Amino acid sequence: MHTPLRKWLQISLFNLLLIAFAGIILRYKIAFSLPFIDQKYLLHGHSHFAFAGWLSQVLMVLLIAHLSEQTGQNCFIKYRGVLYANLVTAYGMLLTFPFIGYGFLSIFFSTLSVFVSYQFSVMYWKDLNRMPSRRVGNAWFKLGLLSNIISSIGPFSLAYMMATKNIPQNWYLTSIYFFLHFQYNGWFLFTCMGLLCYQLFKSGISEKQLKNIYYLFAVALVPTFFLSLLWWPIPGWLYVTVVIAAIAQLAGWWLLLASIRRNLFNLKKEISGLTRWLFVLFGLALTAKLFLQAGSVIPSLSKLAFGFRPIVIGYLHLVLLGVISIFVLGYMLALKYISITKMIRTGVIIFVGGIFLNEIILMSQGIADINYIGIPFVDYLLLSTAVIMFSGIFILNVGIKSARPYSAPVTNDLFH
Repeated sequence: MHTPLRKWLQISLFNLLLIAFAGIILRYKIAFSLPFIDQKYLLHGHSHFAFAGWLSQVLMVLLIAHLSEQTGQNCFIKYRGVLYANLVTAYGMLLTFPFIGYGFLSIFFSTLSVFVSYQFSVMYWKDLNRMPSRRVGNAWFKLGLLSNIISSIGPFSLAYMMATKNIPQNWYLTSIYFFLHFQYNGWFLFTCMGLLCYQLFKSGISEKQLKNIYYLFAVALVPTFFLSLLWWPIPGWLYVTVVIAAIAQLAGWWLLLASIRRNLFNLKKEISGLTRWLFVLFGLALTAKLFLQAGSVIPSLSKLAFGFRPIVIGYLHLVLLGVISIFVLGYMLALKYISITKMIRTGVIIFVGGIFLNEIILMSQGIADINYIGIPFVDYLLLSTAVIMFSGIFILNVGIKSARPYSAPVTNDLFH
C-alpha cells in the first residue's frame, strides 16, 4: 500500500474506533447512571463525527486512491489540505458538541465542514472531467458529490429556523430527513456503488448494463426522499412517482445482482473468503434496506415505523454500518489496501458480528414496542453489542498498525 493511503486509512479507522467508544458511553448512560454526561449533546457529537470523521473521510480517501490509480499519480499530495481540513472540522465537532450542544463553536465547525465538502466536491468533479476515459463509475461519483452539496440545504434550513426562533415540527423533521436522505442515499451510497461498478466493469460486466443500473438508481434519488415525508398531504401524482421510484431502485439492484450472478464463477475464484463474505453481507444489508424503503410507500407503515425510535435507529445503523461500513471494509481488503492478517481477520469478524447483533436487537425492540411488549435487559444487550463492535474495531486498528504494508501496484484491480 502506498504510504499516504495507508496513513489516511489508519486515521479513518481510528476515527471509527472513537465513534464506537462514544457508542459505548451512550449505551452505558441508558443502562446505568452517568449524570455528568449529557446524552443529547453526546449523541450530536457521535453522529456528526460519524458522518464527517468516518464516512466522509474514508470515502474521500478511497476516491482519491481511485483517482491515483487512474492517473498513475499520487493525488494525495493535491488533496492533503482538504483531508486535513475535514479532520479539523470533524474533531472540532467531536470536542464541542458533547459539552455545549448546538453552541457557537460546534455550529462553527459543522458549518466549516460543509464548506470543506464543497471544496472537495468541486476539486474532484474537475479531476473526473480531466480523466481520459469516462466510465460509468464517474457518473455515480458525480451524483454522489452533487448529493453531498445538496444535503447541506437541510442543516442550513435548520440554522435559519433556529435563528428566527420559528421551528415548526414538520419543517424541522423535513430538514433533518432531507440531510439524511442525500447523505445516506446519495453521497454515501452512490460513492460506494461507483467504486463497485467500476471494478465490476473491469471484471467483465458490460458498461451498458451498468449504465442502465445507474439510471434506475439516479432517477429514484429525488423522489424517494418523499418516502420520509408521507405525513405531509402530498398530491396523488407525487405519491405515484414515489412508488415508481421505489420500484426502480429494486429493479436496478436486481439487475446488478443478476449481472454479478452471471459472472459469479470468476468473481468467487478471484476474491478471498473473508472479502467474499463481506460483500455478501453488504448485499444482504442493502437488499434489506431497499425493501424496507419500498415498504414505507404504505403510509400507515411509514407512520408506524417513524413513530418508534428503535426502528429509526435500527434503519439508520443498517445503512451506516451494515451497508456502507461493511462495503468500505470489504473494498479495502479486496484491493489489498489492508493486508489480511489473523488479527485483522479477527477484528473484522467481531465488528461485523456486533453490527448484525445490534440490528437484530434494535429491530426486535422496535417490533416489541409496536406491540407494547418489553424485552428484558434490552439496554444491557445493546450495551454489550456496543462493546463487541468497539472490541472488533480496536483489534482491527491494532492489526493494521502492526501489519506490514502491502506494496500494491497503482493499477490495482478488485478481482485480480
